[in-house]
Amino acid sequence: MKTYKIALLPGDGIGRDVTEAAWAVLEKAARANGFSLDATSYPWSCDYYLENGSMMPADGIETLRSFDAILLGAVGWPRKVPDSVSLHGLLLPIRKAFVQYANIRPHRLLPGVQGPLRSDSFDILCIRENTEGEYSGAGGRVHQGTDSEVAIETSIFTRKGVERILRFGFEQARARSGKLASVTKSNAQKYSMVFWDEITQKLSAEYPDVDVRSYHIDAMAARMVMAPESLDVVVASNLFGDILTDLGAAIQGGLGFAASANINPDRSAPSMFEPVHGSAPDIANLGIANPIAAIWSGAMMLEHLGETVAAAKVMAAIEATTARGIGAIPGKDKTDAITASVLSALD
Repeated sequence: MKTYKIALLPGDGIGRDVTEAAWAVLEKAARANGFSLDATSYPWSCDYYLENGSMMPADGIETLRSFDAILLGAVGWPRKVPDSVSLHGLLLPIRKAFVQYANIRPHRLLPGVQGPLRSDSFDILCIRENTEGEYSGAGGRVHQGTDSEVAIETSIFTRKGVERILRFGFEQARARSGKLASVTKSNAQKYSMVFWDEITQKLSAEYPDVDVRSYHIDAMAARMVMAPESLDVVVASNLFGDILTDLGAAIQGGLGFAASANINPDRSAPSMFEPVHGSAPDIANLGIANPIAAIWSGAMMLEHLGETVAAAKVMAAIEATTARGIGAIPGKDKTDAITASVLSALD
């Protein structure tokens, strides 16, 4: 029997509840499809930071390297630890160390879920550059606390980084409908975003079967609201992709339905799978978090591991659950009830 080693990082707040729910579903799917999942859980979180002075141990990256994949719940608890510390202490180092440069976020309405738009026929796959750009962490502050204080944040775009994420986007578009939307703000950012547009144009010659169009970020935000059905694969920088996918979560009914995958495409290191939502401290420990995004992320993990049949069955169980109205309305159903319904639908 094939066994996959999975690192579990439940993290903070509702991350713990939704990770537990997702794991129950994934284990059942594995047993039913002839493979097994071997989990090791790590308590790296804001509480861990308060006890140890770091979000993870010094050898945390090397510890994770031996796993086939990572399933993460949520990171952050701003009343305890600044988000700038928790994000740069755990999530971003993992993405960068394991070259998880492709962040994949699907946006479509599940059966029974009512979105806020008139359109319900969209199926958008957002591809976000995940390791550089606006989240490179280059910059600093001088003269802190004085009237002369200066803060500089430098975005870093490399030819290698931009070309590989665009190529990944082209390949995804080729495998789907053959439509790719590349998002920049090149009318205002005349260096980095013009650079991105130029590489998009250059690569388009290698993909004559893909209809690629360039949009400014503000125009794309409007299009996702007014005409989401006109979009298929959308590729954007780290910051723009982050913002657009929260909008994508909104039009698909809320963050409780938004899944994501941080992919290392050449598989030289583990990929990481996580719901888009945060730790939601206001509803932590209440048992009302929607686990669907985490379960969907788990299905993406199974697909990445090559267990496509099991992944499809998990997605079908999610859809059967929301079609019955369970988990379809934010705040209506308890975490355990939604999880039980998905587990039942796997039978």
